[in-house]
Amino acid sequence: MAARGLAALRDASLLRPGCLVAGRWIETGPARLPVVNPASGQVLCDLPRLGADAAREAVAAAAGAQKAWAARPAKERAGVLRRWYTLASEAADDLAMLATLECGKPLAEARAEVASGLASIEWFAEEGRRVTGDVLAPAVRRPQAGLVLKQPVGVVASITPWNFPFSMVTRKVAPALAAGCTVVLKPSEETPLTALALAELALRAGLPDGALSVLCGDAEGIGAAVLADERVRKISFTGSTRVGKMLMAGAADTVKRVSLELGGNAPVLVFEDADLEQAARGVVGSAFRNSGQTCICANRILVHESVHDAFAARVVELVSKIHLGDGTEAGVTQGPMITAAGVEKAERHVADARAGGATVAVGGARALPDSGGHFFEPTVLTGVTPDMMCFWEETFGPVCNLVPFSSETQALDLANATEYGLAAYAYTSNLARAWRVAEKLEYGIVGINEPGITSEVAPFGGWKQSGLGVEHSKYGLDEYLEKKYVCLGLG
Repeated sequence: MAARGLAALRDASLLRPGCLVAGRWIETGPARLPVVNPASGQVLCDLPRLGADAAREAVAAAAGAQKAWAARPAKERAGVLRRWYTLASEAADDLAMLATLECGKPLAEARAEVASGLASIEWFAEEGRRVTGDVLAPAVRRPQAGLVLKQPVGVVASITPWNFPFSMVTRKVAPALAAGCTVVLKPSEETPLTALALAELALRAGLPDGALSVLCGDAEGIGAAVLADERVRKISFTGSTRVGKMLMAGAADTVKRVSLELGGNAPVLVFEDADLEQAARGVVGSAFRNSGQTCICANRILVHESVHDAFAARVVELVSKIHLGDGTEAGVTQGPMITAAGVEKAERHVADARAGGATVAVGGARALPDSGGHFFEPTVLTGVTPDMMCFWEETFGPVCNLVPFSSETQALDLANATEYGLAAYAYTSNLARAWRVAEKLEYGIVGINEPGITSEVAPFGGWKQSGLGVEHSKYGLDEYLEKKYVCLGLG
């Protein structure tokens, strides 16, 4: 299937067998990095495994290109981004296929991801032209006037995860370039092909050499090199809280700006007055998207005890209809997990819940053992309690946990009982309750009667140990801009 998928690419040159460093493609090296299709175990291609030396070369090129890129009028930078958007739009089917082959998600999900990522490029191409400062006169002392300028941070090191190999790249690279920064990008070793294809398209769009490098390989060596280099002014990272803390500590030595989008453990509050059909469809759509491997997936489903059984029955009915298989095949609605380790974690969580008295209402085991891939059945657990691993630790897999509650206060206490605070959801037909719950949930993003919360125009970021800063929106562009106060003496 992997071979058939690659053969289906209309533009075979988008499958880059190398990394982009300082404007040149590096295809050879002493060590190789195989990129594997998680649905079959087949190797799609292998890349040179680069390290600290390549990272330092990329940073030097980015620093050399940054001032000239920043000096271009915002309209010119926007023009390059618009051409990138156009070329990526024309290649959308190929990019979706690459994402499916290396990540495993169904093609329909990959196409939706590409559409979301394209929206990021388009938004920041436009928003970059709207960066303005302020004039403080006559607010400052006489005879003075004050100006506030916004200028690009400089060289940015961006590190992206494997679960959204297209949109995680564009939501970091597009605002950085729009603001006048240059970027050294390290995508996940599991899913680098989509990022490399995007880099190829950016070069075709006219992005100058050195403004974007894409390195794959030794994560520790590359990370240490960019953290130590004073020319790197900002780190933007999406991934685990554990690694985010390490990057934050490492960035302290050179006082780099840091944006972190880290782990989540999203609760869904289903109240007794909710539209249960709407809630069930929303929960299933969120919990099993990308095989449950997203940071905003519905993870802990808190359901009022008066509607718990009816709601659980409908969720089980919907989950039973999920079609598991290779994401390139027609009709498949859930693909594999990215690694064997992910499957093992899902197994541990299910086993721990069973041991604690929870019931496996559907699923609960490995699937498609002859495929060579990493498949786990879509699973619903009922009778979950707060002391179980699947409640307090994000599964990051296709496991949906149902927890009964008896009051609004108890539901909020359960929802907030986590170190994470990225996304939360609630279903209710009571407007007053909706507002009250939205205010009290300790999360950066809240969806009320709506699981589709991500938009390029809205800020995306978490509270507590889910991260620092935001992506998307005008606030996301600000993450790549420094503020400079200029005091003019007029006397």
